[in-house]
Amino acid sequence: MLNEEAVSLPARVRRERMLQMITARQFVRVADLSEAFGISDVTVRGDLDALDHSHDVRRVRGGAMARSYGGRPEASFEESLASSADEKQRIGERAASLVTSGMSIVLDVGTTTTAIARALAARTDLEEVAVITNGLMVALELEAAMPAVTVIVTGGTLRPLQHSLVDPMANLLLERMHPDLAFIGCTGVDVAHGITNINLPEAEVKRRMIAAAERTVVVATGSKIGQAHLIRIAELADISTVITGSSAGAAAVGELRRAGTNVIQVE
Repeated sequence: MLNEEAVSLPARVRRERMLQMITARQFVRVADLSEAFGISDVTVRGDLDALDHSHDVRRVRGGAMARSYGGRPEASFEESLASSADEKQRIGERAASLVTSGMSIVLDVGTTTTAIARALAARTDLEEVAVITNGLMVALELEAAMPAVTVIVTGGTLRPLQHSLVDPMANLLLERMHPDLAFIGCTGVDVAHGITNINLPEAEVKRRMIAAAERTVVVATGSKIGQAHLIRIAELADISTVITGSSAGAAAVGELRRAGTNVIQVE
């Protein structure tokens, strides 16, 4: 018996729900998706082919698997810290220059956003800045800037790999706030696929941050420009600016600018 609600879903919404299911289970069979969504095997295969084409999942015989499954694991915060450290510092300083006294901002988890926190803490001209973060390392960096900077930690479930706080408290807090500016990290920025990330729990929090903020700035080292990963966080139209480094490929940066994205490339 077909699930009428699932059949009536737009294909985009249905595929996003399939992606969440595949990410949670790592591998899902065509038959499982057919039963779960009340649709034919043919429709499921079409959806999986589309998700494979957009690099969201990997098609295998009989079903699909998460892109991270069996591949290179997500790097820990400490492993990422030394990678492109100088570039992250310059991105952090440029991003921090957008903050003025009296602003409320969101600082996402990650090593590049931690560089923003470090740059903010080094400034002596700021007053009455409120920073909301789900990153424990970000919060610790900002401790030195108190009381000029008020640090609000979202709470939630701890992800040890990134020292980040995710569901459910992080999302509940963000639903009730409207910050001036959000600085969001990611693992991919691409014209076709938008802003993407490698893990689902943090992706959901990033989406909430973007939805809550008046405007959003994505910070990403050059190696992430032109890349697409497992989970879509946002379309390019949902963000105001991308700040990246000199290592970004000229062709990929050019594509973003031709698509109407404001790209700031630090030297």
